[in-house]
Amino acid sequence: MTKIKKIRLLMNTGLLSLAVLPIAVHAGSVVDPLVAAVGPASDVPVAIQNLRWAMLDGDVNTLTFRSMDQLFTTRHVARSGQISPLMHEDHSLDFSYEFDGVRYQPEQFLDRTFTNGLLIMKDDKIVYENYRNNTNQDTHFMAWSMTKSLVSILVGVALEEGRIKSLDEDVTLYLPELSKGAYKGVTIRQVLSMSSGVKYEERYDFANPGTAARNHILALVKNVARFVEPAKTIERLHEPGTVQEYKTIDTAVLGLLLERVSGGSNVSAYMAQHLWEPLGAQADGFFIMDGEPGVGREFTGAGYSATMRDFARVGSMMLNNGRINGKQIVSPEWVKMSTEPFLKEDPKLGGYGYQWWTMPNTTAYSAIGLQGQFIYVDPDTRTVIVKLSYFPQAEMDIAEQETMAFFSAVSAWNPKK
Repeated sequence: MTKIKKIRLLMNTGLLSLAVLPIAVHAGSVVDPLVAAVGPASDVPVAIQNLRWAMLDGDVNTLTFRSMDQLFTTRHVARSGQISPLMHEDHSLDFSYEFDGVRYQPEQFLDRTFTNGLLIMKDDKIVYENYRNNTNQDTHFMAWSMTKSLVSILVGVALEEGRIKSLDEDVTLYLPELSKGAYKGVTIRQVLSMSSGVKYEERYDFANPGTAARNHILALVKNVARFVEPAKTIERLHEPGTVQEYKTIDTAVLGLLLERVSGGSNVSAYMAQHLWEPLGAQADGFFIMDGEPGVGREFTGAGYSATMRDFARVGSMMLNNGRINGKQIVSPEWVKMSTEPFLKEDPKLGGYGYQWWTMPNTTAYSAIGLQGQFIYVDPDTRTVIVKLSYFPQAEMDIAEQETMAFFSAVSAWNPKK
């Protein structure tokens, strides 16, 4: 496994490697035995459990990644008010890009990197927009771990509202139910930066399930427990603030924090009021829910779906220092702070800020989701790219490397008038 694959895959989502595991999904009324063996029985229909189990598989993911509302209970994030206009100035992609010593045309990139949708903005104008595989501007695409970056924005809003007093407070001051585990003494800033130090290896060996694999099965396949539940008793691995290790459980804790400080509301309602409505979104978004109906909550670690244009609006807002359509959603200071590396950046691979990836040797940064979901922002060239993909598990590493090469070429591209 290459270094990029180790870092990107282990640090990208809590739903990491289902499709590459040697499991057998049985037809008819028999749930996979590995699923059945973990935890209590589930009321989720067997066919749905089996499809959730296989939803990352390359044979079906171009469909499942835009059908999450058919697989899960959901909670909508409502849009309302004026839709933020998106100006169009369409151009042909009159450039090429180089990857692994070979030069390619942009049209080749679409198929080579398993693209469902691609949108490019230059200086707040859409210069290219392409929907593929029976998708369109109304399709809701799964963000996977791009969701984490949206959660970061909401934490910034909550801080500015005074609902969170300081990022350097112990997170258990707000979430005392976590005080018996290793989150005691961990600051909100350390949770945001994935330097909490808690012991939660993002390893999904379902034949020998550890904490992460068991948590996925219970919360998201069987819906019999909340995803954040292990945070109550989790152990410590590193001194907080010293080592960055991506853990989806950290973002689940941030989701619980947002719910707790929202004034008796929930994450979806808070997001609707403070992000989706002022953003001028064109359509409702939705979270998939973990746990049992009535008990489960938004899967804030990797569970949001929205249209490609609304993801582009998020990118445009970030590009413009937290402002869109005349509305300041989050402060310029938060945008800057959250998109800078928290610890030392790798000169080849980049780093990680507050739930945003940073790109090496540039001010560019990106929200990145499992198997090829991106909101890429380059302030230097005023470029925003949204790419929504269906990378097969076995080709994630190479497809992401080629995607980053293409993004660099797009950033350098100056469309001809």
